[in-house]
Amino acid sequence: MNNTIANLKIGESGIIEDFSLDVIPLSLLEMGCLPGKEVKLLQVAPFKDPLYIKVNGSHLAIRIEMAQQIRITRL
Repeated sequence: MNNTIANLKIGESGIIEDFSLDVIPLSLLEMGCLPGKEVKLLQVAPFKDPLYIKVNGSHLAIRIEMAQQIRITRL
């Protein structure tokens, strides 16, 4: 099964494993959304888009399409 940020339930965490650089904006990389970092799903907006996550001490909102491209290992 593919584990991605989009598959997390609210309050669950994972370690970022891999993603396509073509999909992830530079701004997310600059805020620490990098392989090896812990990510936690904080909240999901209505209609499941966007997702609110915490990574590297920052709270971020990302689109569901992007979250589906960021592979993780669940904690």
